[in-house]
Amino acid sequence: MLIEHINRQLREIDAAALRRKRRIGQTPCEPRQQWAGQGLMLTFCSNDYLGLASHPRLALALSDGARRWGAGSGASHLVSGHSQAHADLEARLGHWLAPHVPDAQALLFCSGYMANIALMTTLGDREATLFSDQLNHASLIDGTRLARASVQLFSHGDIAALSHQLAACRTPVKLIVTDAVFSMDGDVADLPSLLALAEEHDAWLVVDDAHGFGVLGERGRGSLEHFGLSSERLIYMGTLGKAAGVSGAFVAAHPTIIQWLVQRARSYIYTTAMPPVLAYTLNEALDLIEGPEGMQRRAHLQTMIGQLREGLRELVAQHDGLRLMNSFTPIQPLILGDNERALAMESALEARGIRVPAIRPPTVPAGTARLRFTLSASHTQVDVDNLLQHMHDIWIKEPA
Repeated sequence: MLIEHINRQLREIDAAALRRKRRIGQTPCEPRQQWAGQGLMLTFCSNDYLGLASHPRLALALSDGARRWGAGSGASHLVSGHSQAHADLEARLGHWLAPHVPDAQALLFCSGYMANIALMTTLGDREATLFSDQLNHASLIDGTRLARASVQLFSHGDIAALSHQLAACRTPVKLIVTDAVFSMDGDVADLPSLLALAEEHDAWLVVDDAHGFGVLGERGRGSLEHFGLSSERLIYMGTLGKAAGVSGAFVAAHPTIIQWLVQRARSYIYTTAMPPVLAYTLNEALDLIEGPEGMQRRAHLQTMIGQLREGLRELVAQHDGLRLMNSFTPIQPLILGDNERALAMESALEARGIRVPAIRPPTVPAGTARLRFTLSASHTQVDVDNLLQHMHDIWIKEPA
C-alpha cells in the first residue's frame, strides 16, 4: 500500500510538471562545470556568489587544516567536538558583526536550515509571537511550524500591515522574522523600517542573511553593513556555504541569546559539530571576503549583474508574458508563469550547453514558475553575453 500510495502521488507530480531530479557534477563548483550525461556546461545556478568554492587559497587551507585537525570533529559541541578552530571562527564572526549587533557573540551551526530551526524553536516559546514574512525561506517556515509560539504571517514586505499586527499583539515577546535577500525573488527586505518597528513595539528582528553575507556591504559583512544598522534587538543568521564558499552557518546576537541557544537549541545540541577543518578553512574565506580581492570580486559581480539585467530587460520588452524581478543582487529571476514553459526553456538552454534551473511550486507561488539566474564573480562578460545571445535566439526560433 505504501509504494502504491507514493506512486500515485508521484504521477500527480509528473502531471503538474513538478518532478525534480538531481544532476551529478563531476568537476568543482565553477562557471564551467562537467555534468554526468550532459558534458561541460556554462552554469548560472550556484550560490557561489564570490567564486570562492574552488579558490586555490581555500583548497590549500583545507589541506593544511586536515593535516592539523584531521577529518571529523568526533562529537557534538557540548560533548567533545568543540575545537579551538571553532572557537576562533566564532570569535571572529562575533567581532565582524559587533558594529551592528553590540557585544555580539556568534554560534556555529552545520547549516543555515539548522540555525533557523534553532532560532524559531528556542526563541519562539509559548510567551512569544513570531511575525513572519510570507516569502521567507522554507527553513524559517518550518521553524515557525515547530515553535510553540503564536505565528502571524504578513504580506511580503508590507510594513504597514506588520505595524498593525504588532500594535495588536499582547504577548510579552515579539519577534519579526525575515529573509534579508529573498532567495527566489532576489529582492532585499526593508530592514531599516523593520528595525524601526521592532524598536517602536519592543520587538526583536531576526534576519536571515544567507544570500547577503559576503555579497552586500563594503567589506562583505552583509545586509546590516549595507544599511548601516546597529541595534541590540538584531538577531543575525549568516550562511557560510554560499558567498563564503565552504559550509555551515552562524547566529550572531546578544550574549544572553547565544547562551540560551547553547542550552536549549536541539539542532545545535544533538548533532555532531562541523569538522574543525571547515572552521579552519572559513577563516581563510573571511580573509578573502574582507580583503582587496573580496572588494574586487564584489565590484565585478555588480558589473555582471548590470550586464545581465540590461540584456534581460531587452528580452522582456520584445516578448509578451515575461517579467524580470526587481533585484540588485546576484539572484535574477525571470518569471515565465507556466511550469511547462519554464521547463521548456530550461531544456532549450541545456541543449545549448547552458544550465539555468527552472524553479516551480511549491518553492515559488503557483503561476510564477521562473528561470532563476544566479551570478558569480567568476563569470565573465563573455559568459553573460553568451547566455543572453542564446536566450534571444531561443525566443526567436522556439518561442515558449
